Amino acid sequence: MVAWPNPALPLLLAAALLAFEDWLSTPSCSGGPPAAHGPGELRAMMVADLMLLGSDATYADRFFRDHVMHKFFANSIQTLKPDMIVVLGDISAKGSELTERKWISVIEQFEGILGHHSSLPLLVALGDKDVGSCANLEGKFVHRKAKHLPVLDSCGCGTFEISNVSFVSLNAVALLCDNNDLRFGVEKFMERESHHFQRLNETECYHLVCEKIVGSTDIGWRRNSMESGSGPVVLLHFPLHRFDAEVTGVPTSSEVVGSDHSSIFSSSKQSDCYSMGLHDHLHTLPANSTQYILQALKPRIIFNAHTGSFSDFLHADGTHEVTVPAMTWKTRGVPGFVISTFDTKGSVTLRCCWLAQELHVIAGYVSFLCLTALAVKLSH
Repeated sequence: MVAWPNPALPLLLAAALLAFEDWLSTPSCSGGPPAAHGPGELRAMMVADLMLLGSDATYADRFFRDHVMHKFFANSIQTLKPDMIVVLGDISAKGSELTERKWISVIEQFEGILGHHSSLPLLVALGDKDVGSCANLEGKFVHRKAKHLPVLDSCGCGTFEISNVSFVSLNAVALLCDNNDLRFGVEKFMERESHHFQRLNETECYHLVCEKIVGSTDIGWRRNSMESGSGPVVLLHFPLHRFDAEVTGVPTSSEVVGSDHSSIFSSSKQSDCYSMGLHDHLHTLPANSTQYILQALKPRIIFNAHTGSFSDFLHADGTHEVTVPAMTWKTRGVPGFVISTFDTKGSVTLRCCWLAQELHVIAGYVSFLCLTALAVKLSH
């Protein structure tokens, strides 16, 4: 046994390790310390691109990454006190290749990372890593994945309401695919939700006027008289198509991911939070699907993922579309998430939060081990 010159030294080292892990796992968020919940407010923790492997996880995943990620979630939830968790796709790194049993192991891995916080309400949108690409997208396969996630139907879509805030989760992967039965199912789901929210608005507006979108060739896609922003919070994995800034309906040749448009998001205006870059049109929803989501659902706000970085884009009708950063070390960039607070007046406040990079985490643990080894050596 090691004869410590100071019996208190092991306790000091243990306390230092706990303090280091607490500091390491505390998120750095824009907007300063979190404000207390206001009356009737709903606070959601928006995460994306977790890239979990379930039963195929490596030793590094099981004994290091999952351990650190558990501390990230625990400290973030304890500090920011969200009422629910939203995952915007790619909960799995290889979900499209997994059997149903292995898919369940991914969900169990996520529940293990959340720990006792897994009791929080959870809403998930499917991503391409979860269900595959258009080349092999198939309804039965999606249903086998969706049935193990809260509120999702056989098409991978779902609705959820909490604290008078309505959420609509759409299978954005299917909307990328032409002439796919699953896409038609998602379109029918959106049509039903459009009628549902129109009926909810009939108490204030008794004369709904519907008309076909000008220039649209899609039967049944209609514009309604709901005000912009009066619909649900829409959750997607892929960003919407970006139209010309003057709203001509003509897509631009390239899109800037970042945006500084924000009036109600003043608390999230931090220059480091907005990363600029060109967006690949192959990874955005088609123009017609974008038009229908904006016109039929009149979203209160839209959240998406996939690009790996944070941005806030303002559409021509005033709809904000927020891209949530990836919460994984398996993609380039700093891992992070977004805290969204919905108040009773209809406004939304965003806080962008970042976590430590994997290299910094490893360097911190290695430094602590070196200090511990030095202390043991000096104790002889």
